[in-house]
Amino acid sequence: MSGTPGRLLSLLSLLQSRRDWPGSLLAARLEVSPRTVRRDVDRLRELGYPVQASMGPDGGYRLAAGADLPPLLFDDEQAVALAVALQLAPGDAAYRALTTVRQVLPARLRHRVDAVQVAPLPAAPVPEVDPQVLVAVSGAVRARQELRFDLADAVRRTQPHAVLARGGRWYLLAWDLDRDDWRTFRLDRITPRTPLGARFTPRAVPGGDPGAFVAALFRGSRDPAEGWPCRGSAELAVPAAELVPYLGDAAVEPLGDGRCRVSAGAWSWTGLAASLLRLDADVSQAEPPELAEAFTRLAARCAAAGTSSSGA
Repeated sequence: MSGTPGRLLSLLSLLQSRRDWPGSLLAARLEVSPRTVRRDVDRLRELGYPVQASMGPDGGYRLAAGADLPPLLFDDEQAVALAVALQLAPGDAAYRALTTVRQVLPARLRHRVDAVQVAPLPAAPVPEVDPQVLVAVSGAVRARQELRFDLADAVRRTQPHAVLARGGRWYLLAWDLDRDDWRTFRLDRITPRTPLGARFTPRAVPGGDPGAFVAALFRGSRDPAEGWPCRGSAELAVPAAELVPYLGDAAVEPLGDGRCRVSAGAWSWTGLAASLLRLDADVSQAEPPELAEAFTRLAARCAAAGTSSSGA
């Protein structure tokens, strides 16, 4: 958010982070003049925020002690959903956002939010996206203007259609003007160029849903309705309940006696066989025959790798 609304939110956040703020320091943090700070303080007062001022050469501002700030209008479900989302989001900015939101919630909802304590599962480190890149790319999508950016020592010319999050990373779905086809680009690997290009008429995304289309591209397909190009199943000598946390979009059927049947998909039969082997259980009754053959090929490769390693 930019302009006066964004600056007011920044000013309010600063006032909530410490008791007293010299006017000159607020001006420096907001990169505006002291006169602008005074006008913004007046705007906050008009909105109902009790900002007190002290006079003199070292005069400053503070939120009135013990004053109730105007509440944000969330219902119970919205407040809990917001608390969960901000607790799971990475980075200090999400924590500070949750602290700020909590301070302006009604007391009843504040207690509900405080009662929700969740933690994300450990994950591999994910490169953070420069907020300026995210804003620039999203702005091009919204304005429907062509976007040029640097990627791997090359300049790509695109018509940006959607910004999506998947697997902890941000992606741009765009029509590549030089390759005359749809492409996805990781936002942490591109550097947008300015100014934006000509306006364009958005194309129809295959299937109509950008998220479903990108998910299909990751499966090696261009049709969201097709699903994985290779699908099969096998019996595993492990209880179904032990596998559920690790199956992703696969399905599991309990068979009793500590066994289950897992149905899954992958971009290739070898990839599907490998994904089932990673579950660290004896495998049998693989279907269809292409999956059984993939297990045979993997077994030969593993045996060769073991022989090579022991001979070294």
